[in-house]
Amino acid sequence: MALSAKTAGLVLAGTGAAHFVAPKAFVPITVKAFPSDTKQWVLRNGATELALGLAVSNAKTRKLGLVGLLGYVGWLGSRILQNR
Repeated sequence: MALSAKTAGLVLAGTGAAHFVAPKAFVPITVKAFPSDTKQWVLRNGATELALGLAVSNAKTRKLGLVGLLGYVGWLGSRILQNR
């Protein structure tokens, strides 16, 4: 069963918020893209995911949120490849 765009956005926003509640859980993932200042990047990524998730969950901002999300995922992927 596919998630609605609103639900998917809220899940992403919840994941972003979780970066602030349990930042240590995200360090093993984040260090792959950001080996320096990893703890700061956990919080920055959390804020980005929270904002993008809220944008995707709202019909009025969904298109912009999806464009931002695509750019964000591409940028993270390039950081991981760069730091292999």
